[in-house]
Amino acid sequence: MSNIIKLLPDSVANQIAAGEVIQRPASAVKELLENAVDAGASEINLIIKDAGKTLIQVTDNGCGMSAVDMRMCFERHATSKIQKAEDLFAIHTLGFRGEAMASIAAIAHVEAKSRTHEEELGTCLRIEGSKVISQEPCPCKSGTTISIKNLFFNVPARRNFLKSDTAETRHILEEFNRVALIHPEIAFSMTHNGKLVYKLPGTSEKSRIVGIFGKLYNERLLPVEQKTDLAHIKGFIVKPQYAKKTRGEQYFFVNQRFIKHPYLNHAVTNAFSELLPSDAFPSYFIHIEVEPSDIDVNIHPTKTEVNFKDARYIYAILHAAVKQSIGIHNLTPTIDFNMDPELNTTLGMPASGGIRQPGIHYNPDYNPFEQNKSRPETKSATFDSRKSSQNWETIFHQETGQPDT
Repeated sequence: MSNIIKLLPDSVANQIAAGEVIQRPASAVKELLENAVDAGASEINLIIKDAGKTLIQVTDNGCGMSAVDMRMCFERHATSKIQKAEDLFAIHTLGFRGEAMASIAAIAHVEAKSRTHEEELGTCLRIEGSKVISQEPCPCKSGTTISIKNLFFNVPARRNFLKSDTAETRHILEEFNRVALIHPEIAFSMTHNGKLVYKLPGTSEKSRIVGIFGKLYNERLLPVEQKTDLAHIKGFIVKPQYAKKTRGEQYFFVNQRFIKHPYLNHAVTNAFSELLPSDAFPSYFIHIEVEPSDIDVNIHPTKTEVNFKDARYIYAILHAAVKQSIGIHNLTPTIDFNMDPELNTTLGMPASGGIRQPGIHYNPDYNPFEQNKSRPETKSATFDSRKSSQNWETIFHQETGQPDT
């Protein structure tokens, strides 16, 4: 019986890997943006056409690549981030698997230009379906520009499963926001079909949120921060009155990596439990910093899921941090059901009528030295100090029976 198990050609293996790593144009955008961040860029520009189906181009001013590195970055399992298995638990960068660029090159026409700051000439590399078409020196700016054209050109089934341009553009915007939010110090821009969508200068975390989601968020954000020996939580929550009916702006970042974590989401939602209706969802932008050895980021191909060594501890301090922010800013409502609604105004004053000057009411005919039988017991009066002081001598002699002098 002849042997039937054979090694797959690299091009086929890369296409299979691409099915896990590059699910849609937004996946390629994510990988390119993260590589630009890891390259130490201070400015990153994204250009897309036809929702990324025709063109995805990312330009950065990072460290650039040599001719050898340019070729190696498109090889499968080639990376500068890790060298041994132990490095998987000390990862400080975004990309580390060494699969993304090889997967992209397997299903698209790729043109890459890169130059290091020390070299005078850069390198231009062209690849189509994992096949190297050309590699030659070229003049270019320091940094890297990678253009992905005709995505899924050799995988028509995958291309046919893509959504409408509007839906795919929405996914690209989401990936762009995730990278831009956690790196406010980097300037970002995005252009779609020749129209500038975002132009974000390097700024602070709050200003970056406002720059992406609008000026209204400047008054909606509340700071959150809690630091312990094992974790540092910081970021912003949105005031409860601006909660949305859908899961909108909910962003968790762990060591500057966007993640999805239902357990931690419950911690934030539970902190808002008495402030939001059951059909509303809180918005938040929260960054968690922990030791790399305390998390495992290698459990999902897209790296959007992580495992914490002690998730319950992170849950507890996250919940406490959000509660504390709400308490400091006096957002918790207090209701007294026994209070008259008309008196529930500032300083306890009536809701209408204004403030009146207090008056003094007294009976000018009242004499405290008169006998009790001379006046009704039920009649009340106030003391007339002026009248009593004038007749005190007469009253004294009448009461004691002594003659007047």
